Parts: sequence; structure tokens; C-alpha cells
Amino acid sequence: MSPTIRAVTERLADDVLLPRAIATDLAVAVPPESLSQLARAGLFGLYGPKTAGGLDLDDNDALAVIERLASGCLTTTFVWMQHHSAVRALAQAAESLQTDWLGPLCRGERRAGVAFAGLRRSGPPVLVAERVDAGYLLDGAAPWVTGWGSIDVVLVAARDLRTTDGDIVWSLVDATTGPTLHVEHLRLMALNASATVTARFERHLVPDERVVCTEGFEQWRARDEAGLRTNGSLALGVAWRAAHVLGSAELLDRIGRCRDRLDSAAVAELPTARSEASELALTATTTLVVATGGRAVLETELAQLLAREAVFLLVFGQTPAIKAEQLMARAAEAQTD
Repeated sequence: MSPTIRAVTERLADDVLLPRAIATDLAVAVPPESLSQLARAGLFGLYGPKTAGGLDLDDNDALAVIERLASGCLTTTFVWMQHHSAVRALAQAAESLQTDWLGPLCRGERRAGVAFAGLRRSGPPVLVAERVDAGYLLDGAAPWVTGWGSIDVVLVAARDLRTTDGDIVWSLVDATTGPTLHVEHLRLMALNASATVTARFERHLVPDERVVCTEGFEQWRARDEAGLRTNGSLALGVAWRAAHVLGSAELLDRIGRCRDRLDSAAVAELPTARSEASELALTATTTLVVATGGRAVLETELAQLLAREAVFLLVFGQTPAIKAEQLMARAAEAQTD
């Protein structure tokens, strides 16, 4: 990572996001100015091509930015992170879509969310796409859409049931409610200001010019399994902040080793490495709660905020494989005790 991007990221995390973190946690949405400062720093173009005004960082540098921002305010980072899925998808999309969207998204002039969590659910698809002459009709629910009210569009994944494999239709949908699109705000125990909603579609038309691509379901599943590393950076950021406040060299060393395991893990090893990162965040933050003492129960204290965030990260992005690793780790702890 260039020294400039590193310095900008550290300044944003320590001097902008962290001082606002508790107020953000208590708010109904992330302060617009926090997201605007990330945009002015060019960070909405983290993965975007330089030809569109993006930074085009490699994975290691991008993950370092995510981790450091998460150490400042996980809620703000969480909303901002959703944006990059749309940027990466549009960088491979048709030229007309790139012309209309890629530059404004990389500059943070337009902001995106993502709706694909339903793909990980077992059973029948929760959101389907029906082909019609003008495009696709979406029916069903997107159970988890973050940043509502702060985003302009959502990159939505729906299953095309006409195809043998249930291909995924990826499309850009305006983040605006109407007769065919309704949202229900979810009340979260942490990151509530992320303004996360369940979106419900009732024969909602997506015109062909908003279809980003189609993808085989098994192809997506393999890509999803290979992409588990990213959310580990959120846990490392929360753990780092707790360890930094504690001044614990031992915890900081453990965070470094955990980061190395995540970076070197093969796809089959990622669930174990992700589980370890989440558990480490929980250990670091609960240690900070104990060290802080009784005042840690006050909602104005950083210790309780970090601890709630660590609990949230135990299950956010949890796959069956990660869950199995977490439960085995807890069973092993119980036997040791």
C-alpha cells in the first residue's frame, strides 16, 4: 500500500470515525459526513479501475484498508463495504452500464448496497427472476440489505428458475420504495445504524439495461467460498482496537498471527481461519470490558460497543462450515474446562 493511502486510512480511522463511533452506534443511520469523507479520500473506488477514477488496490492492500477502518467504526465500515461488490461487478459489465455507473460509484457520488444473502439459505430460493420481454420481474425477498437511506442502488441477486442450475440474475435496482418494492427495517443488537432492511419485491421490473450479468449458481458458490477472507478483516479491526486500547502486545501479536493464517489459507482452510478471527475479536473485546470495569456497561463506553460488535461478527457472514468450526471450538473449550 502506498504511504499516502496508509496515512489517509489511519487518519480517517483514528481522527474521524473513532471519535464518532459511539454517537454513530446510537444514531438511526451512519452520519452522511462520515461516508462523504471516505468518498473524498477516494475509498469508494477501493477496487475500481483507475480508468474510472478508482484506486485499483490489490487484495492485500484493500484488506488492510478495510481492517483499519473497521478499527475506527465498524458500522460505517460495514455500510461502505457493501458498495464494493457493485463496483467489482460493474467493472466486468457491459460498456453502457460502466459508462453510466462505474465512474460515479468509484468517486462515491453514487453509492451502492448489495442483496445476495438469500443465496446462502437452504431450501427454495427466496428471490426469483422471471424473464419477460422488457427484462426480468423480481418476486420474493432479499433478507439483508445494508445502508438503506444512504445508498442509491442495490446490486440484487435473484434466481432464474427457467434454468437447470437456477442461474443467478445480477441487476442494479434503485434503492427506492414503491408499489413493487417495500422494505422492513431490522433492529440489530449492534450496527443498528447500518440501516439494514429486508426488501420485498412484488413483480418488480428490472429492465435489460440494468442487468449486470448472469452467473451459474455453482459458479457463484465456488466464488463465495473463495471470498470468505474479506469479512475476517472486520473482526481483526475490532480486535486491534481493543488490543490497542489495552496496550496488549500479546493480543497484538495474536492478531498478526491470525492475519497471516487468513492470508495464507487455502479455500478449504478459510472457515477455520475465519472462526479464529471472530473468536479472537471476542476475546480481545471482553478482555477490554473486564479491564474497563463497571463503567463498561454504559452505552457511552467504547468497551461495550466493541464487545457487541464482536458478538455480531461471530455470526455475520457465517456459513455452515464456519458455524461448524465455531461450535467445535466451543465444545473443545468446554472439555478443557
